[in-house]
Amino acid sequence: MSRVERLWERLVRAALRRERTGTDAYGQPITGIAGFVPSSLSNNRVIDEILRAADEIQDEDPNVARILCEHAYSIAQNLDPNSEGRGVLQFKTGLMSVIKQKLAKREGGTIDRSQDIARLQEFYKVYREKNNVMKLQEEEMKLRESAARTGNLGELERKRLKRKRVFATLKVLRSVLEQLSAEIPEELRRVMESDVAMTEDLVAYNIIPLDAPSTTNVIATLPEVRAAVSALSYFRDLPELPADYPLPATRHADIFDFLHYVFGFQKDNVSNQREHVALLLANEQSQLSILEETEPKLHEAAVDNVYKKSLDNYIKWCNYLCLQPVWSSFDAVSKEKKLLFVSLYLLIWGEAANIRFLPECLCYIFHNMAREMDEILKQRIAQQANSCSSDSGVSSFLDRVIAPLYEVVAAEAENNDNGRAPHSSWRNYDDFNEYFWSLRCFELSWPWRQNSSFFQKPKRRTKILLQTSGNKRRGKTSFVEHRTFLHLYHSFHRLWIFLVMMFQGLTIIAFNDGRFNSNTLMELLSLGPTFVVMKFIESVLDIVMMYGAYSTTRRLAVSRIFLRFLWFTVASVFLSFLYVKALQEQNPTDSFVYRLYVIVIVIYAGFQLFLSMLMRIPACHRLTNQCDHWPLIRFLKWLRQERYYVGRGMYERTSDFFKYMIFWLVIFSAKFSFAYFLQIQPLVKPTRDIVKEDNLQYSWHDFVSKNNHNALTVATLWAPVVAIYLLDIYVFYTIISAVWGFLLGARDRLGEIRSLEAVHRLFEQFPSAFVDHLHLALANRTSNRLSNQVVEKNKVDAAQFAPFWNEIIKNLREEDYITNLEMELLLMPKNSWKLPLVQWPLFLLASKIFIAKDIAVESRESSQDELWERICRDDYMKYAVEECFYSIKHILMEILDGEGRMWVERVFEDIEASMKKRSILVDFQMNKLSLVILRVTSLMGMLKESETEDLEKGAIKAVQDLYDVVRYDVLSINMRENYDTWNILAKARSEGRLFSNLKWPKDADLKGLVKRLYSLITIKDSASNVPRNLEARRRLQFFTNSLFMDMPPAKPVREMMSFSVFTPYYSEVVLYSLPELQKKNEDGISILFYLQKIFPDEWKNFLARIGRDENALESELLDSPNDTLELRFWASYRGQTLARTVRGMMYYRKAIMLQSYLERLGLADVEAAVSSSDVTDTQGFEFSPEGRAQADMKFTYVVTCQIYGKQKEERKPEAADIAMLMQRNEALRVAFIDEVETLKDGIVHKEFYSKLVKADVNGKDMEIYSIKLPGNPKLGEGKPENQNHAIIFTRGNAVQTIDMNQDNYFEEALKMRNLLEEFRRDHGIRPPTILGVREHVFTGSVSSLALFMSNQESSFVTLGQRVLANPLKVRMHYGHPDVFDRVFHITRGGISKASRVINISEDIYSGFNSTLRQGNVTHHEYIQVGKGRDVGLNQIALFEGKVAGGNGEQVLSRDVYRLGQLFDFFRMMSFYFTTVGFYFCTMLTVLTVYIFLYGKAYLALSGVGEEFEVRAKITDNTALSSALNTQFLLQIGVFTAIPMILGFILEQGFLRALVSFITMQFQLCSVFFTFSLGTRTHYFGRTILHGGARYQATGRGFVVRHIKFSENYRLYSRSHFVKGLEVALLLVVYIAYGYNEGGALSYILLTISSWFMALSWLFAPYLFNPSGFEWQKTVEDFRDWTNWLLYRGGIGVKGAESWEAWWEEELAHIRTFSGRIMETLLSLRFFIFQYGIVYKLDIQGNDTSLTVYGLSWVVLAVLILLFKVFTFSQKVSVNFQLFLRFIQGVSFLMALAGLTVAVALTNLSVPDVFACILAFVPTGWGIISIAVAWKPLMKKLGLWKSIRSLSRLYDAGMGMVIFIPIALFSWFPFVSTFQTRLMFNQAFSRGLEISLILAGNNPNTGI
Repeated sequence: MSRVERLWERLVRAALRRERTGTDAYGQPITGIAGFVPSSLSNNRVIDEILRAADEIQDEDPNVARILCEHAYSIAQNLDPNSEGRGVLQFKTGLMSVIKQKLAKREGGTIDRSQDIARLQEFYKVYREKNNVMKLQEEEMKLRESAARTGNLGELERKRLKRKRVFATLKVLRSVLEQLSAEIPEELRRVMESDVAMTEDLVAYNIIPLDAPSTTNVIATLPEVRAAVSALSYFRDLPELPADYPLPATRHADIFDFLHYVFGFQKDNVSNQREHVALLLANEQSQLSILEETEPKLHEAAVDNVYKKSLDNYIKWCNYLCLQPVWSSFDAVSKEKKLLFVSLYLLIWGEAANIRFLPECLCYIFHNMAREMDEILKQRIAQQANSCSSDSGVSSFLDRVIAPLYEVVAAEAENNDNGRAPHSSWRNYDDFNEYFWSLRCFELSWPWRQNSSFFQKPKRRTKILLQTSGNKRRGKTSFVEHRTFLHLYHSFHRLWIFLVMMFQGLTIIAFNDGRFNSNTLMELLSLGPTFVVMKFIESVLDIVMMYGAYSTTRRLAVSRIFLRFLWFTVASVFLSFLYVKALQEQNPTDSFVYRLYVIVIVIYAGFQLFLSMLMRIPACHRLTNQCDHWPLIRFLKWLRQERYYVGRGMYERTSDFFKYMIFWLVIFSAKFSFAYFLQIQPLVKPTRDIVKEDNLQYSWHDFVSKNNHNALTVATLWAPVVAIYLLDIYVFYTIISAVWGFLLGARDRLGEIRSLEAVHRLFEQFPSAFVDHLHLALANRTSNRLSNQVVEKNKVDAAQFAPFWNEIIKNLREEDYITNLEMELLLMPKNSWKLPLVQWPLFLLASKIFIAKDIAVESRESSQDELWERICRDDYMKYAVEECFYSIKHILMEILDGEGRMWVERVFEDIEASMKKRSILVDFQMNKLSLVILRVTSLMGMLKESETEDLEKGAIKAVQDLYDVVRYDVLSINMRENYDTWNILAKARSEGRLFSNLKWPKDADLKGLVKRLYSLITIKDSASNVPRNLEARRRLQFFTNSLFMDMPPAKPVREMMSFSVFTPYYSEVVLYSLPELQKKNEDGISILFYLQKIFPDEWKNFLARIGRDENALESELLDSPNDTLELRFWASYRGQTLARTVRGMMYYRKAIMLQSYLERLGLADVEAAVSSSDVTDTQGFEFSPEGRAQADMKFTYVVTCQIYGKQKEERKPEAADIAMLMQRNEALRVAFIDEVETLKDGIVHKEFYSKLVKADVNGKDMEIYSIKLPGNPKLGEGKPENQNHAIIFTRGNAVQTIDMNQDNYFEEALKMRNLLEEFRRDHGIRPPTILGVREHVFTGSVSSLALFMSNQESSFVTLGQRVLANPLKVRMHYGHPDVFDRVFHITRGGISKASRVINISEDIYSGFNSTLRQGNVTHHEYIQVGKGRDVGLNQIALFEGKVAGGNGEQVLSRDVYRLGQLFDFFRMMSFYFTTVGFYFCTMLTVLTVYIFLYGKAYLALSGVGEEFEVRAKITDNTALSSALNTQFLLQIGVFTAIPMILGFILEQGFLRALVSFITMQFQLCSVFFTFSLGTRTHYFGRTILHGGARYQATGRGFVVRHIKFSENYRLYSRSHFVKGLEVALLLVVYIAYGYNEGGALSYILLTISSWFMALSWLFAPYLFNPSGFEWQKTVEDFRDWTNWLLYRGGIGVKGAESWEAWWEEELAHIRTFSGRIMETLLSLRFFIFQYGIVYKLDIQGNDTSLTVYGLSWVVLAVLILLFKVFTFSQKVSVNFQLFLRFIQGVSFLMALAGLTVAVALTNLSVPDVFACILAFVPTGWGIISIAVAWKPLMKKLGLWKSIRSLSRLYDAGMGMVIFIPIALFSWFPFVSTFQTRLMFNQAFSRGLEISLILAGNNPNTGI
C-alpha cells in the first residue's frame, strides 16, 4: 500500500505543480503545492498565502500544515461550491488528495480535529520562540544602524529576508486562527497584536508601501515622498466620506478614496494610481532642488508641472473645440484642486483598457466627470456620481463608462475578419478617436446616450463573402484607408507635381537644344496647365478617397473637398483653354490671349507662392496665426489645408528650416544636372530620328506603331529613363545624407577611440572626462596650472573614477568576457593620499619596470637627464617608475621601525639628493638594479601572504638581503657625510637587531599596495592586448570614446528624472533549458556545443568563474544544480532571450545604486574625500537601503508577459523561468493578462484582468494589482495591446521601450541620467518627446548573413538616423530602444498604435503620432543598447517581408497622409524618402529592370530594333545606335552601399573599413542585398495591391541547420523564383532574337546586371544555406521535395506537408474584385512572348497575318488537351483503365507522328520546336495567373482541377530548373567547402571550428 500511496502522491503533485530548477529568495529549493491556485477563485491570493505557509512549516509540524491545507480547501469550497471555474475541480481534488494521502499518513492514524485550534495556538508560540521573533527585529535594527558604517550590508539583507519570511508565516497563522476560533487566550491575543505591527511591510505593494507604512523600506522616509503623500491627504473642502467607507487602519483617507467612492473605480486601480501620482509628485519635487525640511511640504511648482503635463492634451482639446475647461482660469485653481483633477484623469486612464488608444475620448470623459465632480464637491456628504451608478445602486466606472465604448470597438474589430476585411469596411481605433475631434461628440451626452449611432454595432460578416450581411453600419471618420497605390500620389502630390513639372521643363529645354527664346518660353508656359491638371487629379482623389466616410465626416470638411474640386476643375479647363488658344494664334507671343494667359499664370503662381510662404515658412507662421481673425485669411488657409486636431503648428525653427532646405537644394542640383545632361539630352536626337523614320518592316502583325511616328519605340526608349528619373533622387539622397552623416559623426567625435591602442594611449584623460560628464564633481575641484595642484586634481578625478571603472571591469568578468588575470590588470587602485601620484591600472604599467631597468643599464655612459628623457618618452613607463619608487618607500616605512626606518629614510634621502645634483648614474650602480628588483620581489612575495612564523622569518631575511645589496652593491656615494647614521645601521646589522621587529601588513590598503607592487615588478609580458575578447574591447572602446562626446552634465541621483523600462514578451525563449541546450539537430549539433565553439574564450572564463577546470566535461557540470543553473544562464546570455534582456536592463538599477551610494559618501572637502577609503569603497553598495530607495524612486522595470497566467496554468517552463527572473531581480515586475473562466447557469463566462506581480520572500509570485478589463484586450495587433494593458504599471517621467531580444551594459547604464537630461535641453522650437538611442547589433559574428544584416542595421541606426534627426527633423520611432516622454505619450494614445493590420508596424506610428502632436524626436549616440537581429536567410526574409508589408500598410494610413500634407515641402521630401518612399524606390528599381527588358524584348520580337540599327549604321547615326544599346539600369547597389562604407570609415578607420568592405564583397554581400531587394519589392507591392501583411515570428534562434529545398521553395517561389525566371526568360529572348552588332561582349555588358539579379533571386537561398551543396543533403532534399510536390493533402493538411495545401495558401491574398482585375492586367504581359516568337519561326516564312498567331493558339490548345489526357484522374478512370491507356498511347503516337511529318514536310525546324516551348511556357503561366485570380469563377466552370494540375507541372518544372545546378555543384566536394568558408568567414578569421560545428559531434555515418 505504501508504494501505491507514494505513486499517487507523485501523480497529485505533478498535477498541481511542476518541479522547477532554482532556489527561492532565501536560497531554499522551490517545492510545495502553493503558487498554482486557479485565478477563477476570487480569493485566490489568500488561499495561495495559506498554502505557502503550509509548505513552509510542513517539515516542522505536518499536523499544522494539514490544518492550513484544510482551511484553504474550505475557503475554495465556499468560493466555488460546484467547482464551475476553470481548474477549480482539479485543484480541489489534488489538494484533498494531498491532505488525505500524505499528511494523514505522517500522523499514523485517524485525525482528531477537535484539537486543531489548540495545536495551532501552541504552534504559533513555538514558532515565535524558535525563530526568536523579538531578537530578529532587534538584530535587524542594529545592523541597519551600523551597516552604512561597517559596510555589512549583505548580512542586513539576509536578516531582512529572514524576518519577512518568519512574519509572513505568522501572519497566515494568525489569520487562520482568527477565522477558526473567536476565543483566543488573552495572552496569545496580545502577542499576536504586537506581531501585527511588525508585519505591516508584508502587505503587497509595488514601490511605496502606502497602505501599510514600512519600518524597513527607506523610500517611505524620503522627504519628497513624505511631501507627496501628505499633499494627497483629504483636504478640508472635500465632502465627507460615509462612515461605513472601508479604510485600512494604517492609513488616513485621501483624495483617491474620495474619487474611489464617488465614481466607483476599482480598488487596485485606485491603489496603482495613488502610488503613480505620489511618485510623479515626489520626483518632480526632488528635481526642484528644494532644501530638506523637518516637515516637508510639496512645492507649488511641482504640482503645477505635473498638472500641466498630465492635462496638457485636455487643455489643447478644449482650445481646439473652443470649449471652456472645467476650471474658469488656470490661476484660480488651488493646489488641492489641481491634484484632484490630475488624480481623476489618471484614474480614468488607468481603468480605460483599450480606450486608452482614444486619447480625445478620454478628454471627453474627463471633461464630463470633472464637471460632475464639481457638483458633488458642493455637497457636504460625498455622493456617488450618476454616470457611474447602476440601477442596483452599485457604482462602477468600468461597467457604466468604459464597457459601452469597449463593446462597440470590439464589435468593429471582430468585423475585420481577422484582418482580411478591407480597412474601409470597419472602424478602427483612429476612427473612434477622431469622432471626438468635433463638437458633434457632445451628442453622446453624459451619461452615455447608448442609442446614438456612434454606439451602433455592425452586423456580423458572412463567412462566405467578405461583405456585411446588411447595410446597417456607421461609416469611417474623416479618412478611409482604401487599398490602392494612388495613396502615394494623394499623400505626396507636391512631390509628384514637382518631379513631373521639372521633367517637362528640362525636356522642353533639351528639345530646344538648350536655347532660351520666345518659342522655348511659350513651351515652358505649358507647365501652368500641367500644374492645375495635376492639382485637379489630387482633388478628384480627395473625393474618391473619402468614399465611405461622407456620412460621418463634418459637413465643413466635405464642402471643402468639393469646393477644391470645383476650383481646380474650372482652373484646369480655363488655363488649358487659354494655352491652346494662344498656340493656335499665328503670332502667339503678340496675341491678347497669350498676354492674358501670362498674366493669369503670374497672378496664380504668385498667389500660390505667397500662400506657401505663409503656411510653410517657419518665420511666417506667427504672422498667419495673428491674421487668423481675418475671415479671408482663415478661409484661404482652410481651403488650402484641412484643419485637424493633430498636425497643427508643424513647423521648425527658421535656422533648422534653412539647414534642411540647403540639404535638399544640394540634392536637387545634383539630381537635375544628372537628369538633364546624362538622361534627357542624349535622347533628344535619337528620338527625333525615330519619329522621322517611316516604312519600317515589322516582323509581326503590327497594330499601333505604323502611323503614329513609332510611338512604341519612343516609349521603349524613354520609359527606363522616366523610371530612373523618378527613383534616382533617392540615390542622390543616399549619397548626400551619407556624407552629411559622416561629417556630423566626425564633429561629434565618434570613432576617435577605435582600437585598444587608443584606449591605452588616452587612458590618463579618462578620469577627468568621466568626472566632467558622468559624475558630480566635488565642490572645490579646480584646474589650476601649478604642478602639485594638477596632480591633486588628477588624483581627485582618479579617485572618483576608480570605483566606476572597477565596477565596469567586474561586470565584464561576471559576464565572462575577461579572465581573472585580465580583471586584476584592468582594475584601478583607490588612489588614496598615501602616494603622491595617480596610480593607474596594471595593464598600462605591465612590463614597464623591466624596460626602464634595461634602459638604465644601457645608459651608464649617458647623463641623468638623457636617461630620464628616454624613460619619459613613454608616459606609463614614467608612472611605473615613480609608483615603484614611492610604493617601496611607503611599504618599508610602514613595516619597519627604529633603525630600519632610519635606513629607509637615509637611502631615499640620498637618492633624492643625487637626483637634484643630476648624479644618479654616478652615485648608484645601475647595473645592479636587477638584484634590487629580485630582493624586493622576494620580500613582497612573502608580505602579500597571510602572516606565519616562517614567512616572518623569511621576510626579515629578505629585508636584510635587500639592505646588503643596497649597501654594498648599489650605493657609490660618499658615506662620510652621514657617517653616524651608517655607523648605527652597521652596528645594528652586525648585532642582528636591524629589521628584527617587522610589522606585518594588516591594513587592507597596505596589503593591496604590497600586492600591486609585487605585480608591478613581476609581470614581464606586455598587456597591450588586454582584454583579448573582441566584445570586451568594443565595449571599452565605445564607453571611453563617449566620455569625450557632447552630453548634458549629470545631476545628482536625487534630482535626475525618473524612468521606466518596458519590455513586451509573448512566448519567446526566457531561459534555455538543459534539454534545449543538449538537444542535437539532424547534423548532431547542440546549442551548447555550438556556443562552446563560437565563444571558446568565454566558455573557459565561465568554467573558471564557477571553479571548474577549463577542460571539464559537460557531464561534470550537471552534477551540481547550481552549476547547471549557471550553465543555463551562460548560454541564455549569448542568445536572444528574455533573461539576457532582464540582466541588461537591471544594470540601470545597479548603476543608480552605485551613483547614489558614492554621491552620499562624497564630501565637499577634496582632501577629506580622497583620503577617506569609504568614498571609493563600493563593497555592498547594492544592499545600501538608501541607494535602493533612490533606485526604486528613479527606476522601474516592467516586463509585460501577455500570457504568463496561461503559461502558469499549463505548467509551461517559460512561467517557471520568468518566476526565477523575478526571484533573482527584486525590482523586476511582471504584468500579464489573466483570463478567468466561470460557469454560471451553464454558460461559460470569461473575465480578463490586468495583473502585476513580483517575487515574494518565498520566491513565489506576489500579486500587487489586479485590475479588471472590460473584455479581451486583444482586439487589434497583439504587441501594442500587450504594451497598452501594462503601461499603467510603469512609473516616472520617461519610459524606454525595449524589445525582448535586446541587451544592455553596465557602463552604458551609467550614462542614462545624462540622456534623460536631453529632455530639458534645447533641441528646437519644441522640447524632445522621444530620445533616439543608438543600437549595437550583437549578432553580427554568427555568420556572413548575420554580418550583412548587422552592418545594414548599424548603418541605419547610426549614420542614417543621425541625419534624420539633424538636419532633416524627420526621425521617427523605428522600434527600440528609444526613450519616450512618458506623460506626453500616455495622455496622447500611448507608445504605439494597435488597429488590426494597418498598424502592423506599430512602433513607427508612435513617432508619427508624436510628430503630429507637436512632439520632437532627437537622436543621441553617446549611449548604446545591444540588439539582436535575425541570422538566417529565411529569418531575415520573413523579417524584411514583415517590415515591407508594414510599409505597404503605412502608405494607406491617415498618419502618412497627414504628415505628407502638413509638412513643409522639404520635410515632406525627407519624410517620404525615409519611410514609404524608400520601399517605393526599391520597387521602382526592380520595375526599371522589367521596363528595360520588356522594351528590349519588344525591339527584338517586332524587328524594329534590327531595322533601326541597320538604318543607323547606313546613315552613321551613332547617337541612335548608342541610345538603342544603352544599359539603363543604374547600378543603385553601388551607391546605396556608400552609407555603410562611410560608417565603417568613421568608426573603424579607412584601412579597416576598406578591408571589411572588400571582405563582404568576397562573401557575396551583393547577392544578399540584391535578394533583399526582391523581398522588399514583393511584399511591399503585394500588400498595397491585396493586403495580407502580418506579423512574422522569425524565431531569433541560432541558425546553423540546413534548410530543406522544399522549405526554401515554399518561401521564395512566388516572391523570387517566378520573377527571376521571368527575367531570365526575357534575357534569353533578347539574346535569341535581338540584333546586337557588338556581339557577345556587347550583350554581356548590356545585360550583366540583369543576369546578376536573376541568378541572385534564383540561387541565393541555396547559396546561403548551410551544407547547401553537400551531396547527401541534396539527395535527401530531392526526395523530400518530390514527396511534398506529389502529396495531394486534404482537410487539415498544412502547406509544409503538401503542395496543394501550400498552393491554396499562396492564393489566399487575392480576395477583392479590384485585386483580381489588377492581377489579370499584370498577367497579360506573359502573352507578348508567344505573339512575338511565333512570327520568328521558320515555318511561317514572311507571313505576318493574324492567322499565324491564331494557329499557335490551336497548337497550344492541342498541347493542353494532351496534358489533360495524360493527367486524367485515376480515381475517375478506375472503371475504364484499359481504354484510357489506349487513348493515351494513340494520342502520344499521333502527336509524335504529327511532329515528325511537320519537320519533314514543312519548314518547321528543330530550333522552331524549342522556340515554341519558349513561347508557350510564359503563355501557360499567364493563363494560370489569370485563372487563379478568378478562382471562384474557375470553380463554377469546373476548370479548377485542371488549373491545379497545370500549376503543379509548372512548379515541378521551376523546381527542376533550380535544383539541377545545385545537384551538379553538389557533385564536387570543394564547392561545399567553399560555401562553408563563405558563410562562416567571420568565425574562420577567429580560428574557430566551424567545420566541426557543421559536422556535429558525431561522425556522419550515413554517407
